[in-house]
Amino acid sequence: MNQKKFIYSILILCLMITVSLSIYFYNQSQQYQSNPQSLNTSEEDSPAYHFALIGEEMDHDYWRLVGEGAKDTEQNYDVFVEYKGPRRSNPEEQLKLLDIAIQSQVDGIIVQALNDDFLPMINKAVDQGIPVITVDTDAPNSARSTYIGTDNYAAGQLAGRTLVKDTDGQATVGIVTGSFSNAHHQLRVEGFRDIVEQEDGIEIVAIEESNITRVVAEEKAHKMLTDYPDITALYGTSALDGIGMVAAAESLEMDHLYMINFDTLEENIQLVQEDKIDVLIEQKPYEMGYRSIELMIDILENSSVQDVYHTEASVVRKNDLDQVQKAGDFP
Repeated sequence: MNQKKFIYSILILCLMITVSLSIYFYNQSQQYQSNPQSLNTSEEDSPAYHFALIGEEMDHDYWRLVGEGAKDTEQNYDVFVEYKGPRRSNPEEQLKLLDIAIQSQVDGIIVQALNDDFLPMINKAVDQGIPVITVDTDAPNSARSTYIGTDNYAAGQLAGRTLVKDTDGQATVGIVTGSFSNAHHQLRVEGFRDIVEQEDGIEIVAIEESNITRVVAEEKAHKMLTDYPDITALYGTSALDGIGMVAAAESLEMDHLYMINFDTLEENIQLVQEDKIDVLIEQKPYEMGYRSIELMIDILENSSVQDVYHTEASVVRKNDLDQVQKAGDFP
């Protein structure tokens, strides 16, 4: 008897499910008949262009601003910007992301070309009909359409001229650079050297690599200041180098050092306000991101573009901080 009740219960449950599904699909059918496009709007709703932006590292405020600039174009243009990058600086991972973007057949790629390994991959994209713009770091020997970013050699020269002026041409200098292999850091060092080495009273006694991390920047600056206690000035080429340089100087109670560093990130601005960094070389990462998307649209719509677009680099001191560009000030 109990077994029969169980079977009847199962049958009733199945019947109820069948009736419910029938009602659901009937309603869906009626809805589709009244609005045939309602189940197939993805193609019409999708933006005209899908772009891939591949930055150096996602956990860096500088690249966050590049990404914000690019993503903000979605408010004004019919585009979707997919912003990707390694968590920490990793050229190999960037190259993998670049290859994925090519395989995905996006409409355009904006990428930082950290070294010569990027050239064949950029050329591969262009060969497959995908235009490429380099941002922040150029690959002029590749098939890229244009470059937008700082003139890093000129920015290094600007830092050199500023140090010469502020020290009256008398300084013993240590350099902490983000990377010996990254082209933009090489250019910032080269431009700086070409200016300060013209001065008889200025000598560069050491150069160390921070791997674009504040911890390593502090370690290398500490070693440098210990090995060369007569250093009077430090120059950092990465946004995080200044933070490490200040920490190293404080640990050694060397509060008399002149310091010049790149990028007006929040922590660096705070150090300028506290008179721990004398000068920042300001770049325009938000503008780089925003303009790169506008340029890509121009390329796809057959408008002419220049070979290079240089964004401004400028000197920022404590009394200039109220004029520092914030994200959203451009355009």
